[in-house]
Amino acid sequence: MKLEGKVAVVTGGANGIGKATVERFVAEGARVVAADQDSEAGAELAREMTAAGHDDRVAFHQCDVSSEESVAGLMAFSVERFGKIDCVFNNAAIAPRDVALVDLDIEQWHKVLDVNLNGVLYGIKHGARELKKNPDGGTIINTSSLAALSAKSGPAAYSASKAAIVNLTMAAAVQLAEFKIRVNAISPGSILTSLVIKLRGPAERLIPVMERTQPWPEHGRPEYIASVALFLASEDSRFMTGQNLVVDGGLMAAGPRFIDRVAEIQEALDREAAAK
Repeated sequence: MKLEGKVAVVTGGANGIGKATVERFVAEGARVVAADQDSEAGAELAREMTAAGHDDRVAFHQCDVSSEESVAGLMAFSVERFGKIDCVFNNAAIAPRDVALVDLDIEQWHKVLDVNLNGVLYGIKHGARELKKNPDGGTIINTSSLAALSAKSGPAAYSASKAAIVNLTMAAAVQLAEFKIRVNAISPGSILTSLVIKLRGPAERLIPVMERTQPWPEHGRPEYIASVALFLASEDSRFMTGQNLVVDGGLMAAGPRFIDRVAEIQEALDREAAAK
């Protein structure tokens, strides 16, 4: 019960990583406000929590994180419902389909940054105002991505927004340390979520590919990220702030596979030469 007595706010809390985190936080003793723009998924989450006997520990609040007013309202709702906030998990995000930068729809670009980056900023701004009221401060967790760390790991707008989150996390960590507010980020690798399935196709086709593109022989699951969020929300990470934890099954550690690629290219060239 690492979060006994704590109150957490999780954006994007009705699906994927957010939903898994809501479930894990509740299991560890927290009371949680799950925020999401998807009201149908939110209603389903509420039904599941009620069936599990947690209806008094979870509240759903519809929120558009691209709106500062909506995020401010989310924090006010959370305090009204549970009396305080100890943890804010800025997790909500959207991702467009990948297109060349010269063909990019600028409206789509702004929409992605409004949700993914500005939404995190609003969560930090209005969440920190509540966390400052706590004698022991609190924690802020931001979801970045492996796409923040290299090119061609995600659509350009998505990758840019996630890269900015890493730096924003560090800036907030420095500014808020005196109030005992820790700010960290998580960069998931390839995680099977509804967003990924929407962009890339059915799970049965995705899973074998995901398991072959990383050293670790299991595809990423939302609950794996929820476990890291729990660590960052708990006292186990008390001396950690301003960090970006990469959780990717070793994908980043494997790097660009330069040696393997050179060998593959050389073999292809040899085949072409033999064919001539």
